[in-house]
Amino acid sequence: MSQPRRRWFISVVLVLAIIAFVGFSMLPLFSTAFRASQPAGEAPVTNQAQQQLTEAARGYEVVLQREPENQTALRGLVKARLELLDLKGAVAPLEKLAGLNPTEAEYNLLLADIKQRLGDREGETTAYRSILATNPGNLQALEGLANIQLREQRPSEAIALLQNTLDNVQQADNIDVNAVRLLLAQVYATQQNYNEAIAIYDELISNNKQDFRPVLAKAMALKQQGKNEEAKSLFDNAASLAPAQYKERINQLAQAPQVAPTPNPAN
Repeated sequence: MSQPRRRWFISVVLVLAIIAFVGFSMLPLFSTAFRASQPAGEAPVTNQAQQQLTEAARGYEVVLQREPENQTALRGLVKARLELLDLKGAVAPLEKLAGLNPTEAEYNLLLADIKQRLGDREGETTAYRSILATNPGNLQALEGLANIQLREQRPSEAIALLQNTLDNVQQADNIDVNAVRLLLAQVYATQQNYNEAIAIYDELISNNKQDFRPVLAKAMALKQQGKNEEAKSLFDNAASLAPAQYKERINQLAQAPQVAPTPNPAN
């Protein structure tokens, strides 16, 4: 994706972040745990600004009547409608953009996020699968689809999704195999299958002693089991290994109250 398009995508994501019904991933994954926190005190859109956005949206609509595949107008319309908090209105032009750019995951990632907020589970699933059809190792799509499967109480499908990904893409240069394995371990942890999860964490730690992610994941799994003393040293180690922007968040996770895990009927 070109730099102007990427800047557009980032600005749209920031718009989504201030909408009141922002949700959180069911998986305690690091792409979720370490997403940049967005400003909570955004000023409301003034009447004048709302009018300007409405007029801008109408202008883009006029352009699209003449040029239905004008991507600049499509992106402008999506952004204007999201700033107006018109999620439903943003779907159609965003779907058009995704169709025009099948290999650019950002459009379908944004579409999946909007579909989730609208409660359209089927649409969310379709968006993630569209990404994986062309990029089977896309971590955000894998996480999103696994989250859906966990929310629908289908953990075996989430495990199969990730295991099949690992079986099929081990040799691909553009796949972060360790990140996919970490994702698989996190699914095991959500099912309280801590032995499987920790075995993966330990192997990842052994293979790359400078990667803070499996260290932190193991600390969280131990804390979930009430093994606070063992977890503390790992939290400290993760904080020492992590880039500066993540250290505060790691310390917050270490100090957060332990939450009792939901009983797993499979156990």
